[in-house]
Amino acid sequence: MKDLTISNIERQNVLNNRFAVSKMQEHLDIEGMLFEGEYRFTKKMVADFYEIEERTIERYLEKYSEELSANGYVLCKGKRLKELKLQFAHVINVGSKTTQLGLFNFRSFLNMGMLLTESEQAKKIRSLILDFVIATINEKTGGGTKYINRRDVNYLPAAITEENYRKNLTSAINQYVDGHQTYKYAQITDFIYKAVFKENAKEYREVLRLDSKDNVRHTLYAEVLLVISSFENGVGAAICKRFKDNGGRMLSLEEVERIVNELAEHPMQKPYLNDARTKMASRDFSFREAYHGNIAEYLQAVTPEEFERFIGDQSIDFDHILAENKDVLKRLKQAEDE
Repeated sequence: MKDLTISNIERQNVLNNRFAVSKMQEHLDIEGMLFEGEYRFTKKMVADFYEIEERTIERYLEKYSEELSANGYVLCKGKRLKELKLQFAHVINVGSKTTQLGLFNFRSFLNMGMLLTESEQAKKIRSLILDFVIATINEKTGGGTKYINRRDVNYLPAAITEENYRKNLTSAINQYVDGHQTYKYAQITDFIYKAVFKENAKEYREVLRLDSKDNVRHTLYAEVLLVISSFENGVGAAICKRFKDNGGRMLSLEEVERIVNELAEHPMQKPYLNDARTKMASRDFSFREAYHGNIAEYLQAVTPEEFERFIGDQSIDFDHILAENKDVLKRLKQAEDE
């Protein structure tokens, strides 16, 4: 089980998932103060819920102030505090000389629960949170995340683009690269995968726990497919040029590997490679519970916008769209082939 007390990325992945947060709020049904359209909780309310002393809350606020503030903890002062006192004086019970009051919203309330190691109640909340995160993602994806990449509206155009650029590469390999008639395609594909996300196909399958019959490219995110497309197109063109420069001599696999590595080191590729690695490492860690050790340095929390793209209102039912638009997609693919 994940330990939310340790990893800021894992905590943020929970808090950026509004569906899981909403389910938790419904389930806990804790009483707060509805202020400015949002339920708010004082330090005492939070301490009472987690069955700890208020000074423990203050210690965590001091240690994790930036994280808690980013997730909704605020200091209420001035006119806002006056308004709060008018509405909830009987609840907050603070003196007239109080000039500021710390307030949690529900996200920062949950955030505190994910940090507290002294509270048994917080430990139970963390277990519940993880259950709700898994349940909401499964509910939104129909029970599995192997193809969650396809729920992104950008996936289908990227997949069609990649398939067409791959033809440029396979044509160049077929005509100008020496090697086993079947295996050389897989070997060069592995060179490209290693350049883009530092794993070959076999390693990627193991990380995602894919079957041998699963097509790796069908599980890749749109941003990753577009970078692979640029490599396939660039490597294909470089193979053709090198063949001509060599006076018609077939290229070895070693020469093709050098071409791929040279392309990977080009300054123009760096921003796109960094983006693709960040998207793959972060999304697979959050959505698929898959850890890419070779690109772990790119791991970040998934943004609220990404949750919307993959499990929210912006996500799509790929199979349904595919079934409804077969003829259109066929014409689109043929047009790109011409």
